[in-house]
Amino acid sequence: MSSLIKLLFLLGVFLINHKLCSQVINGYARVTAIAAGSTFTVANVNETGDTFEDGEAVLVMQMQDSVIGTNTGNNASFGNLSSIESSGLYEIRFIASHTETAGVPTSITLTTTTTNTYNINANSSVQLITFPSFGSPDYTTTGNFSALDWNGNIGGVLAFEVQGTLTIAHDLTASGDGFRGGNRSINFYSGGTGCFATGNFIRTSNHTRAGRKGEGIYRTSTNDLLYAKGKLINGGGGGAERINAGGGGGGNFTAGGNGGFGWSCATAPGGGGVGGLDLSPHISAGRIFMGGGGGGGQQNNSASTDGSDGGGIIIIRANEIATSGTCVSRTITSNGLNVPNGSNDGQGGGGGSIVFQVYTWNVAAACPLSITANGGNGGRINSSTHAGGGGGGQGAIVFSSAQPTSNVTVITNNGDGGCNNNSNPCNNQASSGTGVSSSGIIGNTSGPLPIELLHFSAVLLANGTVSLHWKTASEINNDFFIIERSIDTQNWELIERVQGAGNSSDIISYYSTDRESLDGLSYYRLTQTDYNGNSSVSGIQVIAKNENFTESFRIYPNPLTHRIIVSGDHLDIQSISIYNQLGQNITNQAQRSRLGLNQIEFDLSSFSSGIYFMRIGDRAYKLQKL
Repeated sequence: MSSLIKLLFLLGVFLINHKLCSQVINGYARVTAIAAGSTFTVANVNETGDTFEDGEAVLVMQMQDSVIGTNTGNNASFGNLSSIESSGLYEIRFIASHTETAGVPTSITLTTTTTNTYNINANSSVQLITFPSFGSPDYTTTGNFSALDWNGNIGGVLAFEVQGTLTIAHDLTASGDGFRGGNRSINFYSGGTGCFATGNFIRTSNHTRAGRKGEGIYRTSTNDLLYAKGKLINGGGGGAERINAGGGGGGNFTAGGNGGFGWSCATAPGGGGVGGLDLSPHISAGRIFMGGGGGGGQQNNSASTDGSDGGGIIIIRANEIATSGTCVSRTITSNGLNVPNGSNDGQGGGGGSIVFQVYTWNVAAACPLSITANGGNGGRINSSTHAGGGGGGQGAIVFSSAQPTSNVTVITNNGDGGCNNNSNPCNNQASSGTGVSSSGIIGNTSGPLPIELLHFSAVLLANGTVSLHWKTASEINNDFFIIERSIDTQNWELIERVQGAGNSSDIISYYSTDRESLDGLSYYRLTQTDYNGNSSVSGIQVIAKNENFTESFRIYPNPLTHRIIVSGDHLDIQSISIYNQLGQNITNQAQRSRLGLNQIEFDLSSFSSGIYFMRIGDRAYKLQKL
């Protein structure tokens, strides 16, 4: 077995073991259409790690968008950014309802419309990601967490929240789960020797003779945009189709490095792939990107490898992050992958993003924490002068508070360019990722997750009033809350405005009372508004005021397991409706049958366990399904 094959085998074993030892905790779905800003048609659904359920939180995230504009010509402007559009934007919302076919979600409706505009077209991709909450309120990890590997439609994101203290007892990673590296070329040699110095070969119609460009925030399936040396926004360019050129590194917070020129070449222009773009002017707590993939190398002797994958995205919301006990180190990583060394052709690396909405850090000296979003290293050459791969640009790490320093190491390094020959130490190197290492660390900034709402409830009291209670674990720039009431979830009226705490890392409880509550079903929601006018809306709470009234109707059994029967004089089946806890009328999801003139049965066996409400005329009743 050659040394290259052994190395590739060992790398594959490492990556397989890494995935086998890590747990994916999120669910993912590609968005194919958006209606009214709140109803999402979905496909490519993966619920292995978590399922999409009514009432639960999801992230809406624009992974790619049509950002290249007219920069598609065979010239140096190819792959430049025209407009950032909605790429990288994300926000948290709650699921109001969803529909399934054969147990798989096909449509998901949110409780409120999105703040951002998300674009669906041939050059974009949007996904929904479940945002699970762990702990009550504290949580200690029970195993390694990882993102689902990005496959061009879904994945690449590891995201969750802990309402209290998150104790890191394992490793969290999205390394190599970001945008995909480009494939190496087929074997191709057009003849001649020396440096290839004619023609740009930024893009090519010969396709696979050149290395494929790494993937980035622009989505394309057009073949003549996918190959040769031009970068594709933050995706590194592939080696051009002459004499063993190296691939460019993927970019993120800084640009990727250019690949080596090619066999026996020491002068420009050469055939090395151009490094992916620096996206730092657009990066913030509310706009983040996966690391760009590295470009594939060009080969004529079956000795190149593909470009490496970029780092994915990690989003963690917690009141506190801590470690305890004794350990070598805990890690949170979103690195671009290093490229295996080639026997004579190299190619590029890539780097990811991490966002912490965390207010307190309590990391033990005996169990330090390492947080990294590094660019991957380009492959080096093991024989005579050919071409190494460009190093990946560094990723970004964003903190809502000051960067933690006590027993915490935070690093965003650029990837190193690979050596263009077999010298030791190297005397001729492809370009490393650009910029100053660790410039991608950003502190004291907040994004789409500024208020951590632990709890919101509405409770009917014996005197007929409704008690409203909510609790926050942290607040940033929080101006005020508004309690609203509705009889149909469409039209809302103000009950009370309550002043917020502004900025706080303490748990705060708030209270309000509706002393003029309505008969039948009524709905309550909480709206929070920042000083800058941005607002977010909680999930809906339902109150059935007349549930304890005795009258001519009988509802049994309650609690129920599968079926419930309603009996009473002159019972009109059209007057009965069933609602979930979010206020949606779900009567049509239950099979109805009349057992007699005064008796109706509803089959609720397809409903999940929980609380539901039945309205009969102007009366409302609470149902519990076991």
